[in-house]
Amino acid sequence: MTVRTHKGLVLWLALAARLLLAGVWLYAGASKVTNLPASVRAVHAYQLIPNGAGEVVGAALPFAEIMLGLLLLVGFGQRAAAIASGALLTIFVVAMAAAWTRGLRIDCGCFGSGGALAAGQSPRYLGEIARDLGLLAGSALLAAWPYTRFSIDRRCDE
Repeated sequence: MTVRTHKGLVLWLALAARLLLAGVWLYAGASKVTNLPASVRAVHAYQLIPNGAGEVVGAALPFAEIMLGLLLLVGFGQRAAAIASGALLTIFVVAMAAAWTRGLRIDCGCFGSGGALAAGQSPRYLGEIARDLGLLAGSALLAAWPYTRFSIDRRCDE
C-alpha cells in the first residue's frame, strides 16, 4: 500500500467516524431535548454531582450534544468538535464505570429517559461502556485527521 493510498484510506475512515459521531450526538440530543426533566433525572441517577449542578448539566446536555452533532455533520471545527466529543465520551465512560462499581442499577440515559431501572431489569454497563469506547476511538481518529472529505473545514483550506 502506498503512502498516498494509506492517507486516502485514513481520510475515508475519519469521514466515517465524523458521520457516525454526528449521527450519535444528534440522535442522543434529540431524544432528550423534548423531555429535559428526564435528562435531569438521568444525570441525578449517577449520584456524582450535587443536585443544582445536575439540574444544569441535565438541561444543557441535550443542546451540547445537538451542537456537537451539527458541527460534525457539516465538518466545521472538526478537531475541536472531536476533542469535545472525546471529552464527553470519557466523562460518560467514567460515570458508567462509577455507577457499575457502586452497584447502582440505572439506565445510562444516553438516548432518552434514564434513571433507576424497574424491578427485574438489569443494567447493561459493559455494552454501553464498550460502545462509548468505540466512539471515543472514532473521536481520537478524527482529532488526529480532522480535515475530512466533504467538510466545511476542508473547503476553507483549499
